Order: sequence, then C-alpha cells, then structure tokens
Amino acid sequence: MRRALISVSDKTGLEEFARGLAGLNFELVSTGGTARALAAAGLRVTMVSEVTGFPEMLEGRVKTLHPAIHGGILARRGREDDRAALDRHGIRPIDLVAVNLYPFGRAAADPATSFAALVEEIDIGGPSLVRAAAKNFQDVLVVTTPADYDAVLEALRRPGGPDAALRLRLAQAAFAHTAAYDAAIADELQLAGAGPEGYARLPKGGMPPSLTLRLGKVRDLRYGENPHLPAAWYRAAGGAGVDVRQGKELSFTNLLDLDAAARIVHEFDEPAAVVIKHTNPCGAATGASLSEAYARAREADPLSAYGGIVGLNKVLDEATAGEIASTFIEAVVAPGVEEAAAPILARKKNLRVVVADIGALLGRGGLDLRSIFDGVLAQQRDRVEEAQQPWPGEEGQGGAPSAGLRVVTRRQPTGDEWQALRFAWRVCAHVKSNTVIFTGADRTLAIGAGQMSRVDAVKVAVMKAAGGGAALAGSVAASDAFFPFRDGLDAVADAGATAVVQPGGSVRDNEVIAAADERGLAMVFTGRRHFRH
Repeated sequence: MRRALISVSDKTGLEEFARGLAGLNFELVSTGGTARALAAAGLRVTMVSEVTGFPEMLEGRVKTLHPAIHGGILARRGREDDRAALDRHGIRPIDLVAVNLYPFGRAAADPATSFAALVEEIDIGGPSLVRAAAKNFQDVLVVTTPADYDAVLEALRRPGGPDAALRLRLAQAAFAHTAAYDAAIADELQLAGAGPEGYARLPKGGMPPSLTLRLGKVRDLRYGENPHLPAAWYRAAGGAGVDVRQGKELSFTNLLDLDAAARIVHEFDEPAAVVIKHTNPCGAATGASLSEAYARAREADPLSAYGGIVGLNKVLDEATAGEIASTFIEAVVAPGVEEAAAPILARKKNLRVVVADIGALLGRGGLDLRSIFDGVLAQQRDRVEEAQQPWPGEEGQGGAPSAGLRVVTRRQPTGDEWQALRFAWRVCAHVKSNTVIFTGADRTLAIGAGQMSRVDAVKVAVMKAAGGGAALAGSVAASDAFFPFRDGLDAVADAGATAVVQPGGSVRDNEVIAAADERGLAMVFTGRRHFRH
C-alpha cells in the first residue's frame, strides 16, 4: 500500500482529493486539523504520531520533524543502500506529500495580528516536507495547491502513472511555493522592531531595506505596448487574481487600462462606473444604480468612450449589461456578473469580461512597482483617504472641515459644491498629471489630462467640453497639485467653475487665494497631493 502524507492549511477540495487517494489504495497519514477534517469525512487516517512514535510537541511546533517521516520521503527508490536503510530502521516510504503552508500572508495583512501571533504563523515542518518531497520528485509526488489535485488523481489512475513532466512541474511549483513563503516572512520581519519591551510589529508605511519578488507567469501576451515587443503577465503567488470570463485574449494595454479603471471605481462605495482610454478616464460617474452610473460615465465623452475599457464597482447586472452591449467596448472589469447579464454580454463575442475582487486586490494596500534603467522604484499604493468620508458641507454633514481640509477663501462652498468637490477629488487623483478636471456632483464633465502646465490642462478640458456639448458653468474643478501662479485659477474661473479643490502648498498660495476671492470662487485645500505619472 502506498502512503500519502497530507497536511494542509487551505482545505479547499481536501475531502475529494483524499477520497480519490484512498480509492487508489493510498494510506492517508496526517496531522492536527487536517486529520480531524479527514476523519470527519469518514476517511481512515493514520496519525503522524503513530508513524514517529512521538506525540506532537511544543503546542504543535514539532510534529513531522522525524526520520520516520523524512527518511520515508527522501529515500531514493532506485538505490539499494537507501532501501536497506529504510528496512533497517523500520521506515516505510512516503509516495505523495500534499502540503500547503500556514497562512502567514493573511496574518501579516491583518494589522490586528500581534508580533507574537505572527511568529507562530511561521511554518517549519511544512516547508521541510515540501522541500524534501520536491528534492526527491522523481520518486515522490509533491502537491502544494488544490488546483493540482485533479491532475494528480488523473495521472495516478493512468496505467503508467504520473510522467516525468508532471513530477518536474510539481517540484518546480513546490520550490516556488516555499521561496515565496520565505520571502514574505523576510519582508515582513524587516518591518519589525526591537526595544526594551521586546519585539513588535511596526505601523505600516515604512519601506523594507530589501524587496523580494516572486511572480508566477499567468500567461504570455500576444505582444506588449507595440507588436514588436514580447510580453507576459505575471502574478504574485497567492494573489487574488482575476477571472477572464469571455472575449478575446487580453492585451498588455488592456490590462493596464483595466487596472486604471479598477483604481478609480474602488474610491467609491455608491454604484460607480468609469470608461478608460489609455489609462485616463473619458468619464466617471456615480448613480442610484450601476446602469445609471455607467450611462452617465459613457455620456461624459461618448466619442472617446467608443472602444474604451469599463470599470464597475458593483456586480454587473442585467440592465448594465444591456447598456454596455449597446456600444463598442473593449473590456469590462467588475466584482461579479449576474446570471441574467451573462448571455447579454455573450452577444458581444469579442468583449473581454473580467471578474476581479477589486476590494481584495486594491483594498489591502500593497506596493506599486515601476522598472527604471537600473532597477525598480517602489511606493505604497495611493488612495484618496481624505475623501473616504463625506466632507463637512455635504448634505447632512455639519461643522467645520475635518483635519487636512481647509477652506482658504472668503466664500465657503455650498452643500452641492462640497459634494461635487469630493467627487472631483477622488477621480482627479487617478488621472495622469498634470491634470485639471471639471465635474458635477456625480459625474465628470471635462478632463484635461497629462499636460505640461495647468493652464494647458484647463484648455484641453474646455476643448473637450465644447466638443461634447458639456456646459462648465456652475461646475467645480480639481487640480491634482497646487497652482504655481494665478493664471491656472483664472483659467478655471473663465471656464465657468464656481469652486475648486487643490492640495495647496505653493509659495504663491496667497496670490492664488486672492485671485479666487476676486473671482468669487470657493477654494478648498486638502493638504495632500495626488500626482499620477
């Protein structure tokens, strides 16, 4: 009878896999919670302690670290001396090791996890088992993800059993699994500190002295930004990932645009939609329903929206699917797709439909990485935290502006202007700098993106508004950085805006404030800049 050692933190598909192994005449050897789960499923389980002759020790810190386990894994079946050593010590071979490790990454992502608790999530026996089985991959199958359970069972059922290619692939995945795990521990401990009272986790926000990246290839892409450039899509091990439901293969630029779309709609709790072209929004809007938000975003600049990328922050429903299918859209990303919406989207066979848990992918912070000539730049991912709660003058909000916000002009914004300013500030942060945008309370009206001066950004926005028939009179404006001179503020006033939000911080702030007072504008300083290069 062959032996399978199973000890998993992620118990997805565990019962089915173990039942399949038992049906192939494998003895199931296990520990702790995995053993209890298998026994509860009615499967016969041999405890590791029965194999080693020792109970689990030190509150589970020592379970599988024993020659009776590692000898059974590491013995080379083709070597007579290895087989003799097993016989001499009464050790039976272990033919399959199915292990995934303690959820260190999940614990590290939770700020409530203490340093002591985090240390206990450092798996010792698991990586040792995985590495031993992967080293002896020619004789031992090593399985580190539930995604491989079906393939392994299928291979075991074949007359010849698992082939060399599968064994090698599983070993490669196993070493990648332990490498990523150790890298996560190393990176997290670099952010810990020691003092008179002992060790502690430091507040998030610092950058580690070194950065370890382990990325697995998701797929090759047809090409990069241009057809002559080879390209591929990679993802961090254990990442939430995205699910491509339908449509043509995603391109390099599609993925960049989908990321840009997700970042904008993630700023909103209410139904929100954005249409992206070349990583900048053509239009963004909120609404009472998702379909209303999408229609508003599309109509903000319908000419540019043609062939765009759509981002939605709610599950894509039937009504929204109908709106999307009514025009040509390249791709859409949403947290989910309702069953009734799927056949409507399917009529557009080339439309890429991507499902992603946007909150999980973007809500946990993380790093933005950029390659440069001699390495990589890293920064904490930006989010408009100062606009996560309603601003003071919005309907139902009383009192003075909260910390970080300052009304610097004689005139206070009206309630409607406060609402529009907050909306504008959340979108503005995700437009390529320099940018000035004009909005109402729930939609963009004109976007001047990526200009060399703020005056030029206003000119582009005014041109876009004129081309689309949008009226900017009574709008509000947002600038991602301060106005270095009053000319930018004058251009905003000339365009028809009645209020403006900007970070402040220029040596000529007083000149710009005086210009706003002269023109009758209300102006809010946020104290925080949101460049996006």
